[in-house]
Amino acid sequence: MSSTLIRVENVTTAFGNNIVHDHVSCTVRHNEIYALLGGSGSGKSTLMREMILLEHPNSGTIEIFGHDLSTITPQEAFELRRSWGVLFQSGALYSSLTVGENIALLYKEYTTLSPNLIDELIRLKINLVGLPPHAAFLYPSELSGGMIKRAALARALALDPKLLFLDEPTSGLDPLSARQFDELILQLRDLLGLTVVMVTHDLDTIHHIVDRFVLLGDKKAIAEGTVEEVLNVDHPIVDYFFQKGSYGITR
Repeated sequence: MSSTLIRVENVTTAFGNNIVHDHVSCTVRHNEIYALLGGSGSGKSTLMREMILLEHPNSGTIEIFGHDLSTITPQEAFELRRSWGVLFQSGALYSSLTVGENIALLYKEYTTLSPNLIDELIRLKINLVGLPPHAAFLYPSELSGGMIKRAALARALALDPKLLFLDEPTSGLDPLSARQFDELILQLRDLLGLTVVMVTHDLDTIHHIVDRFVLLGDKKAIAEGTVEEVLNVDHPIVDYFFQKGSYGITR
């Protein structure tokens, strides 16, 4: 069994009187593709934002690479952020910058590399995610939805992270583009030795590339494991997501 890279234990999150997580726990293992699955308002995106230090739970523990996120110093937080890459749902590319300039931002912020080396790394990252070389000179407004996702992925991989966070990576893509993007994530995981954590509601993604996942609902972690393991959990939310969907799966 692979060792644990992320440990979430008894996390409680509330915004005013609205409780989003009520003692949620889950674990992510090294080199797996792990999904946060749940309906709208289940707290899956909030949990990912807490993992990447954009939000903080009211109580509980989140550990990444052995660091407790509630007690780390600002310098440790800075170093941790360098160890992961993030692809946001909309891509979050700077519209006034080309794809190459978007990727270059990370090198300028976190490294002292020469401009020539930065240009070479930009070409490598663009090729890695399956974009043509000329994409480096295009602005986000000149890209298709699938190209925006790939460009944002190239930026997320700029600093060679070992941990990759993806927020609804196939949202807004047509079925063919979504499956191609799934295959790209699978290939990159194997090629680069990545651990991938993704927020998704896409059952095709869950079935085809995800190793394990947690199903969130009713403010709780309803079930965690492989598809087969989760299907053995007797709960109406499991039924809603799997047995009553298009797959017609039964226990």
